[in-house]
Amino acid sequence: MASRRVGQISVRTASLFLCDMQEKFRPNIQYFPQIVEVARRMFRAAENLDIPVIATEQYPKGLGPTIPEIGLDRSKYEVHAKTCFTMVSPVVEQQLKYQGTKSVILCGIETQACIQQTTLDLLERDFDVHVIADGCSSRSMVDRMFAIERMRQSGAFITTSEAMLLQLLQDSKNPKFKDVQKLIMTSAPDSGLLSKIPEN
Repeated sequence: MASRRVGQISVRTASLFLCDMQEKFRPNIQYFPQIVEVARRMFRAAENLDIPVIATEQYPKGLGPTIPEIGLDRSKYEVHAKTCFTMVSPVVEQQLKYQGTKSVILCGIETQACIQQTTLDLLERDFDVHVIADGCSSRSMVDRMFAIERMRQSGAFITTSEAMLLQLLQDSKNPKFKDVQKLIMTSAPDSGLLSKIPEN
């Protein structure tokens, strides 16, 4: 009998996806400053834990670059430009294969568009997908709410940034614990996003 997937994750086989955290979205996305802070924390933790990072930009010519608050060094990280509503491309698939990725941690915008489509594409390719609920938003909270539920129905794991960071660390004896602990000493910003996740 096949074992049931419960969403265990390891730093050795995880990748962080940062989806379309771009300048032109700033005025229109609900709780934009809060999800930026969460994405920044996840990115810094990934750097500390040596987790590969994949970032995309939706039509950057029109929507601008990734916002500077994230701290993404373009000389160190490739940012993939796209026009489709998924982060999954042949280049990204090859990168995931090369990295030995089994689980993807996903932050960004918009939840009902690129986050949802990326999640479904990754699930079809047999990756575990962990959607960071306090790191994903939309222009409409209705769209966001039903996208979260749709992804959960399809098999994604919906979690929070702090829960994910602690799951990655696994033990306070982890040599990177103190570095990552600094990121969660202050709780993630209370945006109201988590209260808008539908109950089962």
